[in-house]
Amino acid sequence: MSQTYSGNRGLQLEEPLIFDIDLPGVCGVDLDAVELDTTAYLTRKTRSSIGLPGISEPRVVRHYTRLSQKNYSIDAGLYPLGSCTMKHNPRLNEKVARYLSDLHPLQPLSTVQGAYCIIHELASWLMTLTGMSAVAMSPAAGAHGELCGIMAIRKALDSQGDRRTVILVPESAHGTNPATAAACGFDVKTIPANDSGRVDFDALIAAIDNDVAGIMLTNPNTCGLFESDIVKIAKAIHDVDGYFYCDGANFNAIVGKVRPADLGIDCMHINLHKTFSTPHGGGGPGSGPVVLSDRLAPYAPIPSVIKQGDEYRIVEDDETGLSLGRIKGFHGQMGMFVRALAFILSHGKDGLRQMSEDAVLNANYILVRLQDVFSPAFSGTCMHEALFNDTFLEGTGVSTLDFAKAMIDEGYHPMTMYFPLVVHGAMLIEPTESETKRSLDDFCDMMLSLVDRAKAGDVESFKASPQLTPRRRLDETLAARQPKLRAGLTNPIL
Repeated sequence: MSQTYSGNRGLQLEEPLIFDIDLPGVCGVDLDAVELDTTAYLTRKTRSSIGLPGISEPRVVRHYTRLSQKNYSIDAGLYPLGSCTMKHNPRLNEKVARYLSDLHPLQPLSTVQGAYCIIHELASWLMTLTGMSAVAMSPAAGAHGELCGIMAIRKALDSQGDRRTVILVPESAHGTNPATAAACGFDVKTIPANDSGRVDFDALIAAIDNDVAGIMLTNPNTCGLFESDIVKIAKAIHDVDGYFYCDGANFNAIVGKVRPADLGIDCMHINLHKTFSTPHGGGGPGSGPVVLSDRLAPYAPIPSVIKQGDEYRIVEDDETGLSLGRIKGFHGQMGMFVRALAFILSHGKDGLRQMSEDAVLNANYILVRLQDVFSPAFSGTCMHEALFNDTFLEGTGVSTLDFAKAMIDEGYHPMTMYFPLVVHGAMLIEPTESETKRSLDDFCDMMLSLVDRAKAGDVESFKASPQLTPRRRLDETLAARQPKLRAGLTNPIL
């Protein structure tokens, strides 16, 4: 029996949109009738719908419970997207964060000394782990951190009367890198990769002149590889008095192993959700502190938290005239700071080092398990993520997208697809450090079985996948351009 009257499939419950279960006149709350008086501000007595659905209280609870059961989470299984949005978030972090859940950003300073202590302590850890001299805690996410870092470089150049106009960006960079540079008034010059997936050093040297303000580089890069020429790259940039901005998206792979400042980096944003476990799914809240070297520390944004004696205070005035100014209304995401500090303190120095080692070990284990059947994008070992291209699917009629959709029917969230753009049909797999060998083996066995099916000619099944989900294969382009937001359900199940 493939279809049911209710749309449910056993315990996999069908759930329409909340507006499709609207019953006029139904309300989950008993409200007293209100007499509306005509005033200068209320001239209409006629009541009209405000567009909110009418739903009973039990139905509201069931609606959101059923929706939550459709989520894929790190508690449900291995998440190949890794630290991008689903790094393991220990429950301890959530418990500690609840202790400060009722803080208000406008409370008097004397009542929030504990909060400022947490911000100051986390800032100290971030500077210690990176070897940097200062940190801006207020950026709201990674892209915002990028903006902060490039604004600091822009401010430094302007303060020196230096009118450089060019930022170098490797072709494998995150798309936000060139966008950020352009937003800050720089021209972007792309640097190609070499056959090993790293920056082409000769091409970089050829592009450097006295008009280069700096470089934006991710290390480990978006191909999951450590930039082996990074110290030479930093020296080449510094030789023309440029600045080295590092995209810290992959700090998870090196934290506790190497300090970015020792590599010659001048500033770097840190995605707390990618490295220190804070949640970031669904658009936020994010947090992207930016660490700064001696050269850029004077240009850090305000506000900042300082300790004077036994008390903490927040500096909101630019006394030097060098700060790039305020980039956010308040001082960052307090809940994310609490979670990140809880994660750091529970691990300690040795634990953070092991975290990075395990992340790299797990990714390389997947690479070795799959490399004889899949097609690695580059030779050699990787860092925290294993990258494959779609060469192994040639002649099967199955695309990277088809393969990813079939993974959903197997109970796994797909890996990152078609990124980085420099790799055709890219499959980027990042398992995180929290996975056991058993879970990695289960995942690899499933991936290998899909290859067997593809090579056996089971193309129609791949093209139809996913077939076992509440919603089937969509025309994603059409869905984005012409979204159908109402299902038109006429017989809601109460």
